[in-house]
This record gives sequence, C-alpha cells and structure tokens, in this order.
Amino acid sequence: MANTTANGDASFNFDKFYNVIDGRLETTSKTRRGVNPSTLEPNPEVPVASRDDVDKAVHAAQRAFESWSQTPIEERRQALLAFAESLAEHTDDFANMLTIEQGKPLNHAKAEVDASVRWLTEQSKLPFPEEVIEDTEAQTVTTTYSPLGVAVAIVPWNFPLMLACGKIAPALLTGNVLILKPSPFTPYCGLKLGELAQRHFPPGVFQALSGDDDLGPMLTEHLGVNKISFTGSSATGKKIMQSCSKTLKRVTLELGGKDPAIICEDVDLATVVPQVTKFVWANSGQLCVAIKRIYVHTSIYRQFLDAFVKVTKSLVVGDGFNGVNLGPIQNEMQYNRVRAFLEDIERNNLKVAAGKENYIGDQKPGPGYFITPTVVDNPPDYSMIVREEPFGPVVPILQWETEDEIIRRANDTVYGLGASVWTKDMDRASRMSKRLKAGSVWINSHMLLHPLAPFGGHKESGLGSEWGAQGLKAYCNTQTFFWAKNNGGVH
Repeated sequence: MANTTANGDASFNFDKFYNVIDGRLETTSKTRRGVNPSTLEPNPEVPVASRDDVDKAVHAAQRAFESWSQTPIEERRQALLAFAESLAEHTDDFANMLTIEQGKPLNHAKAEVDASVRWLTEQSKLPFPEEVIEDTEAQTVTTTYSPLGVAVAIVPWNFPLMLACGKIAPALLTGNVLILKPSPFTPYCGLKLGELAQRHFPPGVFQALSGDDDLGPMLTEHLGVNKISFTGSSATGKKIMQSCSKTLKRVTLELGGKDPAIICEDVDLATVVPQVTKFVWANSGQLCVAIKRIYVHTSIYRQFLDAFVKVTKSLVVGDGFNGVNLGPIQNEMQYNRVRAFLEDIERNNLKVAAGKENYIGDQKPGPGYFITPTVVDNPPDYSMIVREEPFGPVVPILQWETEDEIIRRANDTVYGLGASVWTKDMDRASRMSKRLKAGSVWINSHMLLHPLAPFGGHKESGLGSEWGAQGLKAYCNTQTFFWAKNNGGVH
C-alpha cells in the first residue's frame, strides 16, 4: 500500500484518486473503475477499501474527535469557510469530473459545484447557541448540544458533490468528525473533496473512503461509528436503519419520492408549462424531489398536455459536454430499471404522448445509457408508472376534477418527500398545500431548496431532517442543565 501526505503543497489534480485516511492519501491493493455513462469508457482507477482500511479510518477519526470536539466553534467555522473557498477555486475541475462520472450537462455540473459551495458556506455560518429554557430566581434551565463522535456520510450518485457538502458542514461545525463514503458509481468528486479538505482540517477530522458494495455495511455495523447520514433509495435506507439498530447508532435517512404537482385550472399555461417541464426533466429525472406525477385539472388537461409534449420534444439528449439539455442515466442498473418501466407501459398498452418512437433505445445519441424523455397520457392510478419511482425521464400526466379527490390521490403513496400546488388563488393554495403529506411543499414552483431550511420526508421518504438548525442538531446529543438557586443554603 502506497501513501503520501495530503497537504497544501501537494499538487491537486484529477489524474489519480486516493482514499483519505488520517490525513494521508492512500492506495489499496484492489482497485475498480467507474464508467462514463455517456461514452461507456472506463474512468480512472479508484481504491477499494478493505475492512482494515475502515478500521484505520475509524480509529483515526476517534483520535481526532478528542481535540476537534474541543476546538472552539469559531475555529471550526473558519476552517469550513476556507474549505468552501478552496472548492470554489476549483469549480471547473470539479464540474468537468462531475460530467464525466455522473453524466449531467456541464452547465448543470457547474451549478452543482456552486450549490455545494453555498451549502458549505451558509450552513457553516449558522449560530449554535446554548438555549435558555427558564431563568428565574428559583432556577436556570439550559440546553446544549454536544457532538456524537464519528459520523459517516453515505452519498448517492445523482448529486454526489452537493449532497456530500450538505452533510459535511453540519457534521464538522458541531464538532463531529466525518468519514465520507461516495457511491461506487460516482466516487471521483467525493475522493477529491476529501483530498482538498486536508488543507483545512487536522488529520482524521475529514476522511474519504471509496469501495464496493461491502463498504457501506462495514461502516454501518462498525462499533466505532456513532452516526450515519444516508441519502438514497428507500429500500437501501431500510437496510441501513436495520444495521444501525444493532448498536443504536443515530441515523438520518433522506430517501425516495413520488412528488406530485397539482395544476389548477386558473394557471397561465405559457408560464407554468416550461417551469413544470424543467422540474420534471432536471438531471434526466434522477432527482428525489423531481416532479414524478403531474395532475392537471380536466378543464385544461389537453392544452397542458400538448404544450408539455411540445417542450419535451424540443429537448436535446446526449453527452453532457455537447451543450445538451439532458444527459444519460447514470449507470447500467438504473438504466435497466427505467427500461422496465417503459416495457411495462408498452405491455399494458398505455398511451405514450412523447418518446414512443425511440423510447427503448433506438436512435440513441451515443453508446451511453440514453433514454428519450417519455410522457404517459392519463394512465390508471394503479399502473406502475403512477405508483413507483422510476428515477429517470418518464412521467405520467393525469386528470383531476375536485379538490378532495386530488388531495386523496396525491397522498395515496408510501412516499412523502415533496409536492407542489400551482394556482393563482393563494387561499386555495394554502388550503390544498396544508393537506398534502410531504416534507416540502412548494406553491407555484417545485424543487427549490435552501441550506438553512430543514429538509426531510414523511412516511417512507425518510427519517429526520437535514440542513438548517435541525440538521445541526441531528449530529448532536441533547444535554440539559438545571441550576438550582438558593437551594440547601448554597448561594
């Protein structure tokens, strides 16, 4: 095993990739390669962490926690802000790598880097004071929040940089230490985040491990890990929760969604249709909070459908470096899952309003995992495309008539991540939105997120919240102090 010190004097490039353990860049005897989803060409080699690597990282984290947790919060804050500045300085490098490993268009990759910097910066500036519950002549009651210890961030492949940064800032600001585990499909930017971080944090405070499917269980079962923050599918989230239960690890889960958008009859179609289209096809539909069901009032259904299909058919699918609107599906497993939805649509003779001519891969723009955006015209509520999450560029558009009916149908899902209501009537919007069972509800928009606003799901869309003050507390134990005054002659 080779290793080298990771410091500010070392060259920082995207040619070679290492695990980051205890402030050092380390290789492993076993390696693997990701795949560029647009070209299917192999990406550079990355390490495959062993159980020994995990043990080394956890032990280094435990040692680092003793001093980092006692470091004044202002020093921790300044280190995070400096780290954010370093990331911003390397925007082009990270954006290029994002497009290579994830497939998204280059301009969207740059937007993800910008969001990553913002999430690091704004969360790092959050105040985290002691809370005074009561202060009277008889007693003072205060609550403080102390760090849990070693946290692990398990990050998915759809937004590998931004979702990592959304976990890094609250974990480190609150005095925890962090091991980042990027997805095996998109390990590159995550490893480089870990490498870049060594310029700003003491050894062991922020580490990064690349691996295969065995790495996640090694971390979730490890006795030295105190907290898991996971973003990914509901099915995997359940397995992680089960694994964490063995040691009562604290766990935050941000999971799947089946977000409905409810379009009322009073909307301006010329304004609304382009916006809804954007929130459906962003990242080729590979977004937990993308619109995945569009419910349109029956009185404007045909006009909306025609306009939506027209915009959809104008979108260009292809390699993210070629100025396209949509890139590929990120990996073969997900590509086959999306194709299973398309095959179900064909098998059940559902009406396809867009995408039918090449929806299972004919006339593809390249060798990669490309799928034409597909629109299904008013399928039954029990159909696979309405009930399940494709996590790809396939969406049903359905009709509705009454408020009670559409609220019932929108809520009729195991998911509860996001939802939106589109109307000019703000009283109606307030009435309808409050009845929706979702962690985030948007009015006349969708998918707008804020680093200072808590983000989490209802039902099988997650457990706990990330970001904002609640996100900070998710990395902490609560400790309450009762100060009795004039008690027992003590003054």
